Amino acid sequence: MTRQVPIGVLISGSGTNLQAIIDAIDAQVLDARIEVVVSNKADAQGLARAKKHRLCTEVVDPKGFPSREAYDQAVVEILQRRGVELVVLAGFMRLLSPVFVKSYSNRIMNIHPALLPAFPGLRVQKKALEHGVRFSGCTVHFVNDECDEGPIIIQAVVPVFANDNETSLTARILQQEHRIYPRAIQLYAEGRLHVVGRQVLIDHLTTDESQVLIQPPL
Repeated sequence: MTRQVPIGVLISGSGTNLQAIIDAIDAQVLDARIEVVVSNKADAQGLARAKKHRLCTEVVDPKGFPSREAYDQAVVEILQRRGVELVVLAGFMRLLSPVFVKSYSNRIMNIHPALLPAFPGLRVQKKALEHGVRFSGCTVHFVNDECDEGPIIIQAVVPVFANDNETSLTARILQQEHRIYPRAIQLYAEGRLHVVGRQVLIDHLTTDESQVLIQPPL
């Protein structure tokens, strides 16, 4: 029987990925337990989502701390008091300092709305469209000291259409984020993820060479 991994979810905004995680737990397809939801913004919509589901919430305002490291240490202490094993960044709009990363080494996940290592940073759907890529997507990865550089766990690919704009592409990618983030957490809960250098090795994967994507179609 797979254990319920205790997680802490960090948010800054609407919390749609938080909702996807909650829904996956409720549907019993994700063996996790949300111990706390932490936001750096008191008006984050995701806090209302958390409270609706009677989850513990904490607001930690960066303005009350002299440095990024001091802020991160305060958040880490909250997570540790709650017994959090895996930290899940769900639209948390702050870069983590080494203080945070070392405290939860290979136990911090982030989701990024592009196919890393392409297009790290912000406004990535806009960058993808400007570069004329035929595919975009999203990536769940472990967090390290570099922005959007950590080992990749799972990715989803979406086609980019000629009539796409930043809004339409963002919406289509977000749908896939909601699918792959709970899956990445479940793989962790099952003990199937192993970080080796820059790679995440996953136990018991099947190979299907027919999974080929071509855009525009042949």
